[in-house]
Amino acid sequence: MKPSLQLRLSQQLTLTPQLQQAIRLLQLSTQDIHQEVAQMLDENPMLELADEPVPQSYPLDSRSSSNDTSSAKSSEESSSSDESSNANDWDEAPAYSSGAGHDGDDDEFFSERAAESNTLREHLHEVLGIGTLNTRDCHLIGMLIDALDENGYLTQDLNELSEMIPPELDISLDDLETALVQLQHLDQPGIGARTLKECLSLQLKALPEDTPHRQLALCLVNDHLETLAAHDFTRIKRALHCGDDELRAAQHLITGLNPKPGSDYDQSVADYVIPDVIVEKSRNRWHARLNPDAMPKLRINQLYAGILQQRDAGNSGQLGVQLQEAKWLIKNLQQRFDTILRVAQAIAERQGNFLEHGEIGMRPLVLREIAEALELHESTVSRSTTQKFMLTPRGIYEFKYFFGSGLATDSGGTCSSTAIRALIKQLVGEEDRRKPLTDSRMSEILAQQGIVVARRTIAKYREAMNILPVNLRKSL
Repeated sequence: MKPSLQLRLSQQLTLTPQLQQAIRLLQLSTQDIHQEVAQMLDENPMLELADEPVPQSYPLDSRSSSNDTSSAKSSEESSSSDESSNANDWDEAPAYSSGAGHDGDDDEFFSERAAESNTLREHLHEVLGIGTLNTRDCHLIGMLIDALDENGYLTQDLNELSEMIPPELDISLDDLETALVQLQHLDQPGIGARTLKECLSLQLKALPEDTPHRQLALCLVNDHLETLAAHDFTRIKRALHCGDDELRAAQHLITGLNPKPGSDYDQSVADYVIPDVIVEKSRNRWHARLNPDAMPKLRINQLYAGILQQRDAGNSGQLGVQLQEAKWLIKNLQQRFDTILRVAQAIAERQGNFLEHGEIGMRPLVLREIAEALELHESTVSRSTTQKFMLTPRGIYEFKYFFGSGLATDSGGTCSSTAIRALIKQLVGEEDRRKPLTDSRMSEILAQQGIVVARRTIAKYREAMNILPVNLRKSL
């Protein structure tokens, strides 16, 4: 077979560098955008950051991480963009405002507070240092303190600790048992416990002996904790020969204890975010506007731009390339925030009942609906809603929180899964604790309201909200 040359015509979609950058910037979070901008400012002398106000950050509500959105298609949005522009238009490039940092005084304040806060181990070592125990006992207790977990429990077996100690120190298992008792009485009761039962028992024993129902509570913790957790009150009353009132009072005493006494020293820091948009009501309509604190304020460096303008276009070299990249970045940032604002406004218009009445007013919403309304691709809407946050009168929510599937109603409409969860939570909150509602009963109640929800769906939503089953919600 002889080799031959053939000419074929074919179409192929090529993403220009500018379009690739636009797609990447759209899917980045606000924090990532500021990091990207900071890197570009370091690498490109044609860019500079204009003066900007200090941004205001907000604590992130855990609800905002909820995500009931439908899966978006993975295909890229095909669009074209003009890479060329007039050589003199860089001095007219728009600037976009934001802030990436916190007030310096606030940072210093939080740093001082963090330095003042001791960990559990540091606190116990300080208490141990001001005591009157001898040096040997202090060393043994200190070793046990170092073995505590973040909740204040001693999870390592004393036999294992004993085997780790060099024989020449002549420390027996009895010595460790004594040191553990001293540790358990060193600070607040419950620290140094090896099990939940021991932790609760130590706290009950620390109460005055004349505390009402203290002895019954000790019996419950020491001998019937598993049965109490299962809410098998009939079996407990038969075993302890007590009535409802006594058992209820003892149970109340136990639930007032701290099962994690070391958690008071947990130094976990709350997440803070800078919302991308702010939603407010004006003239009976909800309006979204961009948050200036989330928008980097960039402009072209006039000094380098002037140098480039004085040069011959053919000899611009690297400065010309960097000017083009700077213009691309500013333009793509503008396009990014314009797209986010359009999506936010579309969400606010469709979820006005939620903004007015809360979760019960949430309507079903999918990415496709927003994409069709704005004439965008679903993948673009998906990128615009991922790690983007909205400040509303009800708190801060990720855009994806407003998306979710719906279930049919008798009237022919639909009810969102978020609203159904809210209704289930409301039903459980108002139920008779002596006769809590079963999943089937809640399904029947919702059906009476015109919302058709299967028992299995009720159970799935209940478990997702960490609501206990009916037998564990029952109380005396």
